[in-house]
Amino acid sequence: MSSPYTGGSYTPEDPLVSQPAQEERRSIGEILGDVSRDVTTLMRQEVELAKAELRQSSSKAGKGIGLFAGAAIAGILFLVFLSVCAWQALGKYTGFGWSALIVAVVWAIVAAVLASMGKKELDKIRGLPTTAETVSKIPDALKGHEENNR
Repeated sequence: MSSPYTGGSYTPEDPLVSQPAQEERRSIGEILGDVSRDVTTLMRQEVELAKAELRQSSSKAGKGIGLFAGAAIAGILFLVFLSVCAWQALGKYTGFGWSALIVAVVWAIVAAVLASMGKKELDKIRGLPTTAETVSKIPDALKGHEENNR
């Protein structure tokens, strides 16, 4: 083994050869293996992100559905009290009908408030925005255009 200073050839183990020159000698298989590992890691991270966003969105959807269920129950009670009110008002022509009407109006207000709150909760659901954004960056990253993703 001769030194590069004497005109001879040199090997990768030669201490005068820089580290980048040795790294350039990596095989295509090694490079593809690294790319494959990186893509696998990226896809696993994207799946975990999607799961987290899905849990968050489903929690908000459950809350909105619960409020709509409360609004439905309040609406049914409104109909029950409205029916009792009409029956009392027509049957007695006294103050009993008016008291039932007041209760029915209160239930109608409760139903309106619950429905409004339920709608606001469902409007907050945004799906999987972060996952969609990061997945859209994968093609640029695979092409080596990471600066387009910043």
